[in-house]
Amino acid sequence: MKKKLNIQMTEIKDRQLQLVADEAINGLAPAGQMLVDSDGVAFIYLLESNTDYTYMVLPEPVWPALKTGLEEKLPVYLTNEENKIELINFYEELEYLISNIKGNSNYGDEMVTKVESTF
Repeated sequence: MKKKLNIQMTEIKDRQLQLVADEAINGLAPAGQMLVDSDGVAFIYLLESNTDYTYMVLPEPVWPALKTGLEEKLPVYLTNEENKIELINFYEELEYLISNIKGNSNYGDEMVTKVESTF
């Protein structure tokens, strides 16, 4: 099973959107790809290590911060108390998924409704 890193807190600091992790992120690198978890109503950004992928889960409560970052074109970083990782292709992937989800019932009514109301 893939490891999951749940993001529950964000902050805009120094003209950056920071996604705050409450666990270790050392050894992780951005994969530059994003997926959708329709059942969990979340976006998933892929991080990789030497041995496997980690799913960084971005649930609906953090979406308003993602929208702000997208509108203001703020660089996105995964942070914790010790490390900071820039997340490449974050907005490109997010915009692509948003455009595919809007009006597309294949993602489930709840996911479509929440994406349309936030973005």
